[in-house]
This record gives sequence, C-alpha cells and structure tokens, in this order.
Amino acid sequence: MSLTELKSKNFKARKRVGRGNGSGHGTYSCRGQKGQSSRSGGRRKPGFEGGQTPLHMKMPKLKGFTNINRIDYKAINVGDLEEMFKEGEVDLTNPKNKVKLLGNGEVNKKFTIKVDSASASAIEKIKKAGGDVEVLAQKKEKKDKETRRAERIEAREKNKTDA
Repeated sequence: MSLTELKSKNFKARKRVGRGNGSGHGTYSCRGQKGQSSRSGGRRKPGFEGGQTPLHMKMPKLKGFTNINRIDYKAINVGDLEEMFKEGEVDLTNPKNKVKLLGNGEVNKKFTIKVDSASASAIEKIKKAGGDVEVLAQKKEKKDKETRRAERIEAREKNKTDA
C-alpha cells in the first residue's frame, strides 16, 4: 500500500457542479434560473440586508466601553472640611453616594474622619494636623509575581498533605 492510497475517514468529496445532468448537478449547476444569484460574482456583500439600513450603520460610532463596576465618588477636599465642620469626629459615609477625600487645601483642625475612599495626600495632611482617617473601601494590594507563585506552590503542597 502506498501513501497515495491512504484515505481519511473524515473526508467528504466536494460537490462537482456542471458535470452533466446525470450527476444531479448539471444544467443550472445548483444556481437556479436567472437573477443575481445565478450570475458570476452575484453574491451580496456581508452585512447587506436587502436595501434596509444595515445594523452596523444603525449603531452609534462610539468608541470604548462602559465599565459596569465603576464607582462614582463625590469629591470633598481637605480645605472644605475646615469650613464645613468643627473639630472632632466627622462621618462622611453615605450609602447612596460614595465620598472620596482629596488633598486640595490646608487643614489645621484635628479631625477623625470616616470616609469611603481617600487620596494619599489627604490622609497625610490630616495626620499632620493631628487627626486620623478611617478608609472603609480600601483597594486590594496587588501582589508581585513571585509572591503569587509562592502562594500557589504552598496551596498545592497543603492539598497534597490533606489528601
């Protein structure tokens, strides 16, 4: 047996059109009579919807995407705290509107602040004035590649000992 005689089991012969009526695909060669589809090059372009405005033209030409996990913060500057509140404990948390403390302005009063989020400069300024900031929604710290790898290996070893 030679290599030319080998045949795949997953092979399906292509349809040979225009080889006589006895083949079942003669005369019109599976194209029907007349019309655009029977002519050479008579196929419609992808996306053509018969003269109706195509979907890709109905869609707006906007770029990018909307992040569904986005959190909108209301910004309050450190300088505004000085005018709005007296010295002492300030609770800026709100279930409907998240509040972020920003470091624009100066602060001289001693505040103990509860806030959803705060910038590093704002925390620094308040601590410098003798106050304290409690941030409720802290971001997770990103671990470097080596730390993540070591944790994976440790977890694998723990699973082996448990099994």
